[in-house]
Amino acid sequence: MAAAPGGRRPGHGGSARRAAIAAVAAARGLGATCPPLHRLARRAAAALMALVGPLLFRLGYTLYARTRLGYLFYQRQLKKAQERYPRGHSIPQPCCFPGVKILPIPVLSSNYSYLVIDTGSSRAAVIDPSDPLAVEAAIEEEGVMLEAIFCTHKHWDHSGGNVALRQRHSSCKVYGSALDTIPELTKQGEGERGLPDLRGARHTWSHCGAHGVCAGWGALWLPSLPLLWGPPLPCWLWLFEGSPETMLASLDVAMSLGKDTLLWPGHEYALECLTFASLLELDNPALDQKLQWATQQRQEKRSTCPSTLGEEQTYNPFLRTHRPELQAALGMQQGTREDPDTFRARVLKEVRRRKDLYKAT
Repeated sequence: MAAAPGGRRPGHGGSARRAAIAAVAAARGLGATCPPLHRLARRAAAALMALVGPLLFRLGYTLYARTRLGYLFYQRQLKKAQERYPRGHSIPQPCCFPGVKILPIPVLSSNYSYLVIDTGSSRAAVIDPSDPLAVEAAIEEEGVMLEAIFCTHKHWDHSGGNVALRQRHSSCKVYGSALDTIPELTKQGEGERGLPDLRGARHTWSHCGAHGVCAGWGALWLPSLPLLWGPPLPCWLWLFEGSPETMLASLDVAMSLGKDTLLWPGHEYALECLTFASLLELDNPALDQKLQWATQQRQEKRSTCPSTLGEEQTYNPFLRTHRPELQAALGMQQGTREDPDTFRARVLKEVRRRKDLYKAT
């Protein structure tokens, strides 16, 4: 496969990474130069957020996902982003394969939609159309006919453009999980379903279900080209609904797609997440290299997608719950009679807890 995912350039990442860690630590009150009282105040604030934060998050998430307030908030964010980023938050970098073109569309303040084009027939599908105006502009510029919308999950910043696009492209089908409340959904299903209109593609979805976990990813197989879309891996895992055990099982399903599977994130969070990972694993050359590359990409306002599942396994802590070096960095040990997957779920939960504290401080 001719793809060239980012993050594989050689470089002297060690010194750059140490400088980045020092800067982050100083900014967050973790360095030796921080006055003791200031440091204590930061720790107290972090402890308070650890207690109150989950409750506030749950309340906000419920309002966003299950009431009209969420839609109104999405509309406000959409308007603000269109004013702030009239050309998008990042410079799109199309990827071309035999018979297929994938065009990232930067939308809102950090999201990505994707236009997947069958270059032979000029038919196309769009993934997670947050901003219908940006998506329609890409469709017109590429001169293609929209035949399908794929929604990885129900959140407005991934499905908010469905109604407007369906009004303009009435024959367009909307694919998604049967267990999710996706706007304009016309093709419900779990597992694989045929999609003969786009190079024999087939797809499967996760969802934000009432009894499950918001995994929010979709897999699409074109001939000899497996693709994975959505937030949880590159954007590094929000536990919106469900448990760490359920999320771990979902991640294991995603990992079964193979190391060469391309990952296309739903958000541009790479630099923040890589910096967080660098505070967990202090001696990871693959992480050094990726962080250096992502820093350069973002300085130039370029996107950091795609990566591969194999690449993510070398530095993404949410995919390294089985790695002894990460477990040691977290100070965690498997119980004598503890099931390995139960232990991995505990590791996953601890990584998420630390990520929450990292964002709060």
